[in-house]
Amino acid sequence: MIIVRAFRAPDDPEACLRFYNGHLRLLEIYFGIAKITSGNADWMQHENSIVIIVEDESRTKTYGGARVQLADGVIPLPIETAIGKYDNKIYDMVKPGSAEICAMWNSKEVAGMGIGSQVLARAGVVLAAQLPIDNFHVLCAPITTRIGKRVGFMIDESLGDKGTFFYPKDDFVATAMVINDVNTLEYADPKERDLIYDLRENLVQTKTEVGPKGSYEVSYHLEIPDYQYTKVQSER
Repeated sequence: MIIVRAFRAPDDPEACLRFYNGHLRLLEIYFGIAKITSGNADWMQHENSIVIIVEDESRTKTYGGARVQLADGVIPLPIETAIGKYDNKIYDMVKPGSAEICAMWNSKEVAGMGIGSQVLARAGVVLAAQLPIDNFHVLCAPITTRIGKRVGFMIDESLGDKGTFFYPKDDFVATAMVINDVNTLEYADPKERDLIYDLRENLVQTKTEVGPKGSYEVSYHLEIPDYQYTKVQSER
């Protein structure tokens, strides 16, 4: 059984640290990337940082995760820091009501199961119904662009070179994507949209997921109790 749960970052520092270390280790060892904008640790004590973590049943071993970062004027969204120097239009697009799904990763132990390609992407979009989110941003590697499209993201061709940037290194291409309709998910794949709606209506449930390597059980715990958005806009 795999556990997928969501929580405010300050509510579980130990899980945040496991998430953070696993993400950095994957980037450094397997991709040769020492630092990316979603890899800093400022978010760990921040109320508007929501973590989605994938764990074993003992909740001591971490297989992956993602983060939903809400724009509040305190911590910039990673996409702002990543591409702002190349295209400052991103600063006008990010405002209260904006958020980003970032720092998505899964360990080699669960590679090929669909954890990153379906479970985490879907869970991130599910959370929008509980949070004060109007639009979602994401910066995707080429392999994850199609995953973004499946859950409702569209390439934001108003940024960069029709949505693309060389990031985080000159030989890596990143694509800026956005969902402007987090409730209706107009552009999501219909089957994926139904799965997202089902999870939004039943935030705690166990489902059988089917990935490239077969089926597996996932226990979802996606309710974020007592979340209160703190809006603190500061000048850039």
